Amino acid sequence: MTNTKKLLPLLFLTALAFSSGCVNTSKFVYFQGGVTASNPSYLETPPVPVAKINQGDILAITVSSLNEASNEILNFQNINTLQMSTFPGQSGGAMGARQPLGYRVDSTGNVVIPFIGKQYVRGLSLMQASDKLKEEVEKYLKEPAVNVRFLNHKFSVLGEVSKVGTYNLLDDKTTIIEAIAMAGDLSIYGKRDSVTIIRDAQGIREIATLSLLNREIFSSPYFYVKNGDIIYVQPIKGKVTSTEQRVQLVPIFTGIATTIAVLLNIFLK
Repeated sequence: MTNTKKLLPLLFLTALAFSSGCVNTSKFVYFQGGVTASNPSYLETPPVPVAKINQGDILAITVSSLNEASNEILNFQNINTLQMSTFPGQSGGAMGARQPLGYRVDSTGNVVIPFIGKQYVRGLSLMQASDKLKEEVEKYLKEPAVNVRFLNHKFSVLGEVSKVGTYNLLDDKTTIIEAIAMAGDLSIYGKRDSVTIIRDAQGIREIATLSLLNREIFSSPYFYVKNGDIIYVQPIKGKVTSTEQRVQLVPIFTGIATTIAVLLNIFLK
């Protein structure tokens, strides 16, 4: 009995040694850098990119004024919808998702709007376009409010994430962190130090790699997501299916059992 009592702590330490070697938690902790509440760190973030309106863009142009009848005419394109394909990770019924018709920017950079007619918006930011259209609408309506946003700007998330899919890019301030959160975060097999960003920069494909483990990601020029970005999360080298994972665990538990058996044989003689 005395030998058995002395053996139990040793067996516990042996099993602990085997199990602790299986997981490296540092590979799963985001934004590492030794920051504490009493010793905060300050990082300079890149400027927020401002998207410009281009030909082929689809704009939601919403006008609010005291004249409800005019509002309905101007907002017709935002109320009536087209049936769209449902992408993985997005909500939508069995018949598919729906999207407002919007106002398409033609090849000359113009949109055609009721009352105010053809307006050139190519090269303008959303805020600049809102101000310009408001000036035109004021000729017909009293104290209107005009809001312009993109309907066709999107980004895609592929690889080892919970919800692979294509998502709407709602504004210029959407970050890589928010994009990954929309996709349900990385799976346990996602390579957190190797997130690839593929970006179309005026016809040239830019490919960059970011690490979620390093807080320097907040200073990266790829921190903010742009229209058309593809975010790809690579799998870790040891990715296995659930069945293969169980098979690989067998040698570990076999080793633990063998070690315990040998120790029992030595101490209980």
